[in-house]
Amino acid sequence: MMNLMTRASMLVLAFAAAGCATDVPMALQQSDVATKFDGPIPTNVAQWPSQGWWHGFKSDELDGLIAQAEVNNLDVAVAAANVLAAQAQANIQRSALFPSLDLEPSAMRQQTTGKRATAAGVAAPRATFNTFGVAANASYMVDFWGLARDNLRAASETLRADRYAQVSVELTTVSDVGTTYLDVLALRERVSIAEKNVEDAKRVLAITQAKLQNGVSSQLDLAQEQALVAQQEANIPVLQEQGNEARLALAILLGRAPEGFDVKAQNLDGIALPLVAPGLPSQLLLRRPDVAEAEANLASAHANVDAARAAFFPAVNLTGTAATTSNMVGTLFHASTFEWSAGASALQTLFDAGKLFAESDLAKAQQLSLVASYRKTVITAFSNVETSLGQTSHFAIEVAALEREVKASAEAERISELQYREGIVDLTTLIQTQQSLFAAQDVLVQARLAYAQAVIGLYESLGGGWSQNPEENTQPLPGTVEAADREPAPVPNPQDSIWKSITDIF
Repeated sequence: MMNLMTRASMLVLAFAAAGCATDVPMALQQSDVATKFDGPIPTNVAQWPSQGWWHGFKSDELDGLIAQAEVNNLDVAVAAANVLAAQAQANIQRSALFPSLDLEPSAMRQQTTGKRATAAGVAAPRATFNTFGVAANASYMVDFWGLARDNLRAASETLRADRYAQVSVELTTVSDVGTTYLDVLALRERVSIAEKNVEDAKRVLAITQAKLQNGVSSQLDLAQEQALVAQQEANIPVLQEQGNEARLALAILLGRAPEGFDVKAQNLDGIALPLVAPGLPSQLLLRRPDVAEAEANLASAHANVDAARAAFFPAVNLTGTAATTSNMVGTLFHASTFEWSAGASALQTLFDAGKLFAESDLAKAQQLSLVASYRKTVITAFSNVETSLGQTSHFAIEVAALEREVKASAEAERISELQYREGIVDLTTLIQTQQSLFAAQDVLVQARLAYAQAVIGLYESLGGGWSQNPEENTQPLPGTVEAADREPAPVPNPQDSIWKSITDIF
């Protein structure tokens, strides 16, 4: 008897536990969250980006383009539509928590045949009559085990993930507009430099032709300088095409047709480069919308695990019907025509060839996948910041060195041209200094572009001024009191069978 009571108590406790939502397992490990950033951190600058961070680049044109992209970008429009769809799905799941009520009015006209026999054996006359009725049907699936609540929680977490995804798309769009805009300006500047280099090379070519006519130069010198001119001229259409393609890509980011679209600025000279610094690494987890999205997806998957567990228990349904039927509309709502019924039913699956077990295994496997995805997103976020910190520091050093190189190369080219005019150096020396200057000028523009785009990448990697409400986060940081109270995420075992015992459900 005592053993029977003990088993009954355990069963009651298992049923009660089935209706409770469980905490999302702790996915992060201690090594996933750094205590400090290793990259060179800028000093005397703002910590974490602020909203509207692109205004710091001091470009009215860039501000206007980003404003257009925020409204018209088609990827942002898709993300916004996904949020609406997720909201609708959450509302669908929420409806399962409430009773459903149907109203069914009816009207019927019937005619009986005059040839049917009566109990007295006399043929009844043909009759025509009306039937009117109104019926109300109510049903309610009692959520004893929390299945409807778990499904609602999964849909709500998916909605939260889609909202974060929209923020992530918006941040990526702003960053892409900035980097593509800088591409356009840099390519235009490179075209301008190449055109100036053609003019410089043609000026030396004219000197060489004059020397050839005076007999102090050779056809070899003339051919070499002509080749240098042609080389510089060949670069121009390639750069122009690349600039055109960048302009077209920028138009797509703005959600508009490229015809008639153009950019006013011609070079990178008017672009400011405001640096920003990160704060504590742990704060990054609340500032990256992609991390928040991965965390919400994991929470949704865990709700599906709870729902798959609740599906093993009986479904209890309450039903009720109230109806009135009469041959005349005037007596339709008389008490004598009113009928009602109420009932309850329970449905318990006894055999489904392992379907419920497989669905539970599927939910658990999806949770394991999203645990790994969440960890990867977090680790990638830290890597993005480290990369951006390194790029902004090293590209700044590169730009400074290239500026010195261009200055020295320009002076060397100026001196070489004067000496060539005077016959002190030969054309080969002058061509070498010209080629060094032309290459250094082009590389400098590319380095300035890389530096500017790295600054944009730094703002993007730090979350672009967005921050998550800490109360919405379901993943505690490793080492905290909350983390100590959480079950760690299970480690996947490929040898696990899909056939589980019923004790696994409890």
